[in-house]
Amino acid sequence: MRTFDFTVILTEDPSDDQADRLYSQINDGTLCTIAATPRVHFHREAVTLETALRSALDDVRSAGFGISRIEMEPVDVLQEAA
Repeated sequence: MRTFDFTVILTEDPSDDQADRLYSQINDGTLCTIAATPRVHFHREAVTLETALRSALDDVRSAGFGISRIEMEPVDVLQEAA
């Protein structure tokens, strides 16, 4: 397994209940707001990048969050493509 680093940008600021639900489901992500943009930064272990992204998105959605986009460092995307 590999560890993949990426950030899920949320559509709105989370409530305390949503944050609690998220943290009860994950142990590899950090919820924060930077420049008025709420986000969850993940260090997700998975066999592939696709598996890591899909499982993280499922976790975020099941906690009641809307997702705007995913951000990754270009070098991480290139490593996966190689």
